[in-house]
Amino acid sequence: MKSVDLISKNIPSLLPSDTGSFAIKLMNEYHVTHLPVVHDHHLIGLISEEDILNIHAEEAPVESLQFSLVKTFIRDHEHPLEVMRAMAQLRLTLIPVIDQHENYLGAITRESLLNYFNTDTDVLEHGGVLLIEGALKDFSLAEVVRIIESDQVKILALFSRTLEDKLSITIKVNQSDLQPIIADLNRFGYEVKESFAEPEYFSSLKDRYESLMNYLNI
Repeated sequence: MKSVDLISKNIPSLLPSDTGSFAIKLMNEYHVTHLPVVHDHHLIGLISEEDILNIHAEEAPVESLQFSLVKTFIRDHEHPLEVMRAMAQLRLTLIPVIDQHENYLGAITRESLLNYFNTDTDVLEHGGVLLIEGALKDFSLAEVVRIIESDQVKILALFSRTLEDKLSITIKVNQSDLQPIIADLNRFGYEVKESFAEPEYFSSLKDRYESLMNYLNI
């Protein structure tokens, strides 16, 4: 899966001559606060609702405005995790995608990114979640995986984070009974800071995801 596969087909782009009020109208219609400005298949920049409202430029053409996100884009070959990083870092509701020739291909929305994690990963499947911490110098991810999978458990997803001299990893497994796994990890010196195993937790998580998707589709 590449970023180009996540492009939302229905998201419009703006022409440089479009007014700020027209841009805001489209943003409201598509439930976003950003839109790409495109001229002759070339991405001019990403304009936000804030860019327009801050200087009361509703009737001015967007090409006359100062874009706060002029060079914000993702290339068509990048992975969805890079899309997620860029969107989260800049707090974007969508991000433009360009090809190797700098041509604008379309935009990825939060909705299409969430759909990817729901349909192409096992993040929302039933099971258990472990938050494990250990000293960075002593932490062996390969060993942690070996310990967990030695109990005939399948790892569905894994995320890591470095915290000063510690490594913190969140692991989703396909088993709700986490006590044998926790005991094995503790025996090898890995601290399980938190665990989530109740089926109701995952049902609630899935319900919240579906509610969010319904809201985005309003």
